[in-house]
Amino acid sequence: MKSKLEYIWLDGYKPTQSLRGKTMVRSDFGGTLEECPNWVFDGSSTEQAPGGASDCILKPVMIVPDPDRSNGYLVMCEVMNADGTPHESNGRATIDEGDDDTDFWFGFEQEYFLWDPETYLPPGFPPGGYPPPQGPYYCSVGAKNAHCRNLIEEHLDICLEAGLNVEGINAEVAPGQWEYQIFAKGAKRAGDEIWLSRYILERTAEKYGLAVEYHPKPLGDTDWNGSGMHANFSNEEMRTSGKEETFIKICEEFGKNIERHISVYGAYNEQRLTGKHETQSIEQFSYGVSDRGASIRIPISTMEDGWIGRLEDRRPASNADPYKVAAAIVKTTKEAG
Repeated sequence: MKSKLEYIWLDGYKPTQSLRGKTMVRSDFGGTLEECPNWVFDGSSTEQAPGGASDCILKPVMIVPDPDRSNGYLVMCEVMNADGTPHESNGRATIDEGDDDTDFWFGFEQEYFLWDPETYLPPGFPPGGYPPPQGPYYCSVGAKNAHCRNLIEEHLDICLEAGLNVEGINAEVAPGQWEYQIFAKGAKRAGDEIWLSRYILERTAEKYGLAVEYHPKPLGDTDWNGSGMHANFSNEEMRTSGKEETFIKICEEFGKNIERHISVYGAYNEQRLTGKHETQSIEQFSYGVSDRGASIRIPISTMEDGWIGRLEDRRPASNADPYKVAAAIVKTTKEAG
């Protein structure tokens, strides 16, 4: 029996990378990562190599079933140089092996806009204008306020059938804006699952003639929220210490390393982090219990559970690389001691 393996990787475009994919057909494939060979591709066509030395290598790192294809699999890959070293575009390689253990748990909240390539607006926006102000769209029901639910439900079903750990979905504060949440143990696993879910979303939207817009402020300087990828995280100490000072110490350490985080939290994020629309200004750092206008929110549940739980870094943009976000979070949290 023939199997279709979709090799998926990130290209070298800047400041925001795009997903790429190509299909390998294999006979008698058993569905394991060990059976997936490395595969060469033309890096000169993806901004990852010059034409005179264009070979780059795809190294498989995670495989899941592809429910959208008969006998199909989705294979997440790292990009390596011809000599086997990580390519400079390889965000996964920024996670040190010692930092990739299940001590760190991540819950990414991926926001995004669906985008009509003909009107260059989200579904629900009238051509050349705006719908009524935000307010009725968040977690909405009904065709007046919720748009493209069939696409959203199809994406959710495919992700779940593929084995990705999607924990929820909801309509967001603007028409055509949605969110899903993924939980994973380990920094690399969390990044792998977000990238695979983004690939599935892009491919599903194709069927509906729509694009996916990850820009953190696609509607410009308007009174509409941008899109983030809020990063919820915890380690063993946060889940067991029961001490307020554990969380304050980590928050304070994040405040000492602003550039480390903002530098990998997504391009054009300054357009979103303005101090408005449930954000803190990119020029400031703050933290607080139940404060969605802070850089880091301490969930009310963490306090009510006796200071056992997680923190939410609200600064990552919707277009951020989850590998790089996770790497920065792990590093700073560990430095807090």
